[in-house]
Amino acid sequence: MKDNRRRRANWPRVSPSVLDRINPNAAGIDCGSAEHYVAVPPDRSPTPVQCFKTFTTDLVRLADWLIACGVTSVAMEATGVYWIPIYEILEARGLDVVLVNARHIKHVPGRKSDVTDCEWLRDLHSVGLLRGSCRPTAGIVALRAYVRHRQSLVESAGTYVQRMQKALVQRNLQRPLVVSDITGVTGLKILRDIVAGRHDPQQLATHRDYRCRASHTEIQAALTGHYRPEHLFVLPQNLELFDTCQIQLAACDRAIEAQVQTLTATREAPATPLPAPRVHRRIADNDPHFEIRTPLHQLTGGVDLTQIDGIGPYTALKLIAEIGTDMDRWATEKHFTSWLTLAPKNRVSGGRLLSSRTEPSANRAAGILRMAAMTLGRGQTALGAFYRRLAGRIGKPQAITATARKLAVLVYRALKGELCYRDPGADAYDLQQRTRVLRRLRQTATKLGFDLLNRDTGDILRATPA
Repeated sequence: MKDNRRRRANWPRVSPSVLDRINPNAAGIDCGSAEHYVAVPPDRSPTPVQCFKTFTTDLVRLADWLIACGVTSVAMEATGVYWIPIYEILEARGLDVVLVNARHIKHVPGRKSDVTDCEWLRDLHSVGLLRGSCRPTAGIVALRAYVRHRQSLVESAGTYVQRMQKALVQRNLQRPLVVSDITGVTGLKILRDIVAGRHDPQQLATHRDYRCRASHTEIQAALTGHYRPEHLFVLPQNLELFDTCQIQLAACDRAIEAQVQTLTATREAPATPLPAPRVHRRIADNDPHFEIRTPLHQLTGGVDLTQIDGIGPYTALKLIAEIGTDMDRWATEKHFTSWLTLAPKNRVSGGRLLSSRTEPSANRAAGILRMAAMTLGRGQTALGAFYRRLAGRIGKPQAITATARKLAVLVYRALKGELCYRDPGADAYDLQQRTRVLRRLRQTATKLGFDLLNRDTGDILRATPA
């Protein structure tokens, strides 16, 4: 702050530039928790750098000042969540707002302050050196907020389940040995009886479901425990918090369903009917309990992402909430996979490849695709065969990333209307790979002056001309 006060005495400062300003009406904003520093072109105001507090009235005054200065495009750094209010206000006023990754605007060596940061943003944006981050439309942003909040509720419920499990183990109730799911039908009945003060193992074992593998005697032995007051105090509170999360999840599901219906209300009915489900499975416990495929089919203009192996209805909903439905924001599928940080980041110097590791990132869409890729390992599908082949050659972590990238390419092509995915099967993929390997072996043998001989027929397999 002291450095900022010293620099205020030198305002305005004219920044020399050797580059042509292709965007002369550009401004830069350095976002903070308490105040924003804004820089406009030096010839637009006697004080081209000003400081505004983060109160709503000050943000409105900031927008008025930018419009009065003739600014049409604003660049700001994605700092926490402090940029969201000013972004929405400026976007509503018709300004082109460019949200910039902090890695792309590292300051030049030297003194650093909020004032120089906003000026640096303005200068870089005016010469066209900044790329904006991907932000979907307002409707998709609202859907994304609901879906992300739902995921946090699921994680919170999982935390309370772990705490209940710990409380049971501390009193030597070996529930996991006889009942796998503590929050299943049988598990919750037993939990609620224990919380209600009924600790007789014979009575608790009467809740055994006929589908349980453990016998009545085994369940009774596992539910004979050592009860202590502190454990009896912890269990009811965590059970109550778990029930609260379930109530909140139901309310969140209703909000998500309403938002999806709002988005589809303005879309025309797709020309192609919704295809039959790829697989018939029951709805998972943590998935929303409403129809997802039909509204998503209309929202995407007749595209059913669930036809792609590894992508279920809830996974498709989370993907749409993160990336939207407009793939024109990425020029090619390579740009899309690069934005997801699923493509190798090649570092080449002197004609030599130094590294090709993927860049670390917290991209949520990439995480969703990685989770989808992990489910393909045992499936008899072409994508499953692709994953197994790479896992045996380069290891499972790299195979998950490569399979997630292939899924991203399929999603991109499907949403662009270039692909209607149909799984060819694992056998077709293995046959295709065998053909490729055999062709390379023929070429190598011909280059070395040898012939390949078919052991079964005795025929010579020669290389086909390129």
